[in-house]
Amino acid sequence: MKLQRMNRRALSLGALAVSGALALTACGSDDTGGKSGGSAAASAPAGNVKCDDAKGQLLADGSSAQKNAIDAWVKAFTQACNGVQINYKGGGSGAGVTAFTQGQVAFAGSDSALKPEEVAASKSVCKGGQGIDLPMVGGPIAIAYKLDGVDNLVLDAPTIAKIFSGKIKTWNDPAIQKLNPKAKLPSLKIQAFHRSDESGTTDNFTKYLIATTPDNWKYEGGKAWTAPGGQSASGSSGVAQGVKQTNGAIGYMELSYAKDGLSTVAIDTGASAPVTASSDGATKAIADAKVVGTGSDLSLKLNYATKADGAYPITLVTYEIVCDKGNKADTLPATKAFLRYIASEDGQGVLSGINYAPIPADIIAKVRTTIEGLS
Repeated sequence: MKLQRMNRRALSLGALAVSGALALTACGSDDTGGKSGGSAAASAPAGNVKCDDAKGQLLADGSSAQKNAIDAWVKAFTQACNGVQINYKGGGSGAGVTAFTQGQVAFAGSDSALKPEEVAASKSVCKGGQGIDLPMVGGPIAIAYKLDGVDNLVLDAPTIAKIFSGKIKTWNDPAIQKLNPKAKLPSLKIQAFHRSDESGTTDNFTKYLIATTPDNWKYEGGKAWTAPGGQSASGSSGVAQGVKQTNGAIGYMELSYAKDGLSTVAIDTGASAPVTASSDGATKAIADAKVVGTGSDLSLKLNYATKADGAYPITLVTYEIVCDKGNKADTLPATKAFLRYIASEDGQGVLSGINYAPIPADIIAKVRTTIEGLS
């Protein structure tokens, strides 16, 4: 036990050391495996990974929002378990769920929990079981913008809704000016970017608007963007790139992509001060969530309308979707070993340093127990 504690402490220290490097480079990773995220994660610690009988190749797809976290985890895991290859495409939550229910991947990542019809579809793949949601990665959905001369911007839910629905068209609109009385806002046209692919990031962003300003957001939620107008791009990296290249642009993306020339909006939630996107702010918001899944499913209900000080309201949780029973015999050992590692104290410990939020302790403890029961 003493040796095990020493190993765990050594790995935790290593995780802290590597997280600084990851924070600088992970945001450069694109949705199909960018070089920056891979090279950053190459030095990730791997001394306390329990490989068991893990071997072979794991195929996975899904959330692009968690892609930078997966890149870091895969590097650490495959260092320790060199008989395993993991290929995570990061093609978006919709693509991941589809691939999972068609039996094409060992697990999927999704920023939205499985719908009842998706659970039903999974039963043909999970023989004797079904797909379940395991919350693994938290993260704020940043509203990033590029506006020359404006480094600090505050918006509230009604204003955000009007910007992304095209009702507010220029940056010097009175509603924006009222929230930013000291800013020199130009009469520049607003270019609002949204996701072109089905995305859990879109789902969570629109859930926030529906929950907080229903009078100003009359459009359906879900993974597909349904509001009129705007510019579209594929993946979180595509939206980030579009905003970065366009003065006057604004878009929503996971915080790890909101770097290199982009500023992020502080949100007036009604708390004592506007809240900026941060890992700590996301963890505070997730701690207010409730487990609503049944059985071994651990899907959460987030409180998008939180007014708690320091809680960032536009927060997503990415689930790893896996069969509770009926996993393929050739991939089960590697799947369990990888999920066990990323849910561990060491795996979760990497997240804050790369602009993600660890899952709160009481929830991740349930995830660890569920992983051990996968069959």
